[in-house]
Amino acid sequence: MEFIDPALLAYCQDHTSPEDDILKHIDRETHARVMMPRMLSGQLQGKTLELFTKMLNPSVILEIGTYTGYSAVCMARGLSRGGKLITLDINDELEEMVRGFFAKAGLTEKIDYRLGNALELIPGLEGNFDMVFIDADKINYGKYYDLVIDRMNKGGIILADNVLWSGKILGNTEKKIDKDTQALINFNKMVQEDPRVENVLLPIRDGIMMARKL
Repeated sequence: MEFIDPALLAYCQDHTSPEDDILKHIDRETHARVMMPRMLSGQLQGKTLELFTKMLNPSVILEIGTYTGYSAVCMARGLSRGGKLITLDINDELEEMVRGFFAKAGLTEKIDYRLGNALELIPGLEGNFDMVFIDADKINYGKYYDLVIDRMNKGGIILADNVLWSGKILGNTEKKIDKDTQALINFNKMVQEDPRVENVLLPIRDGIMMARKL
């Protein structure tokens, strides 16, 4: 996920609002106790998500892929009064830790944390969405998109993480393209060709696809 010079990345971080104590705590605990801590959104992406949410002021956010809750905390802070964030994850081993983070952030009432297969959970959710953040298994990005696109309110935003996949989406290596990479190539193409949205692919961290429902 290193797309720019480390010194430039550090400069970007130095000129981005710093993490508060809650986010620093989630970051430390994730790196100390959880496998693959690089999956954490982190300061730069977390603040990007928070500012997007504050600008959109959504009533309902759906997050597909909770991990340790860093991104959920960032987005929940931008909810409109009385709004809610529904976050879905399949890993029940992190439940106690994640619920503890939400409580520490004072966001338990705003965050509806559900465990299970998102492909099965999403059809059972009521109502439409103002914002969706997809950050789960890459092989199913297209399916998640299909499940939510017609339930987006007009002007609603879908954000999908890791769409640059450390540059592997360019396919300019001697290695055979793996299933996850091909899934992301297909996903990016699908969004680009979807007449229901206008979109931009942002080279933030590992790439964020942003699509706005027309």
